[in-house]
Amino acid sequence: MISVVLATHNEAANISRCLDSVKDFADEIIVLDGSSSDDTVTLAKKFAARIISTKNNTNFHINKQQAIDAAAGDLILQLDADEIVDNDLATFIVEQSKRAVTSLAKNEPVAWYIRRKNDFLGKFLRKGGQYPDAVIRLFYRGRAELPQKNVHEQLSVDGRVGMATGHLLHFPYPTLASYLEKFNRYTSFEAERRWKTGERPSISQTITAFTVAVLITFYKLFLRHRGYVDGWRGFLFASLSALHHPVVAIKLWELQERQ
Repeated sequence: MISVVLATHNEAANISRCLDSVKDFADEIIVLDGSSSDDTVTLAKKFAARIISTKNNTNFHINKQQAIDAAAGDLILQLDADEIVDNDLATFIVEQSKRAVTSLAKNEPVAWYIRRKNDFLGKFLRKGGQYPDAVIRLFYRGRAELPQKNVHEQLSVDGRVGMATGHLLHFPYPTLASYLEKFNRYTSFEAERRWKTGERPSISQTITAFTVAVLITFYKLFLRHRGYVDGWRGFLFASLSALHHPVVAIKLWELQERQ
């Protein structure tokens, strides 16, 4: 049995495209919805999805883990609503589902990395550290879980991890506005995470964030990882990624002021 699980919040623009890509092989679709105010739930029900309603946690990985915990299938595919399963990946998933978990040899994978093609403003990025962007999303039930500590984290797996055939087509940033909205949310989450771990802002840390951290990140993405191959999109992506550091530093100062 194959379970496809998603955690959603206001994903009406994406949910149908995502679920349409899995409906032919999924035995169970679970959508754990974080109090959406749009038509996310209505659209998901058209694909016979099981809806679980909850609050929209700031750390969205808490919701994702709840969706995983609700799955009944032996093989679980965890997706974001802005992702699509391509045909090669769908075939690979079906092939893995035919194997009994109890018959797996000791050295066989219990989870798989899946390569992602990331769309940025209407085109898939080929370089800049954005491909193959492998993420662990396919696994046998009970063999993987999310740490639920950071915005961008991998599943923690009990066993060997393989590499799946095929791709996830990822559409996180169709417009610059959508990028900036997530940029603001992710930097706020990171600043709050650092504050909770005891980190406090300082002049030296802020200067480093505005200078060294910006230059290193831009160098890695645009030059070392050849982001320039993607033209102006590669330049913009590297530039905005580098700005993550000073914005988090500023938000740490904001948190201190609010105290």
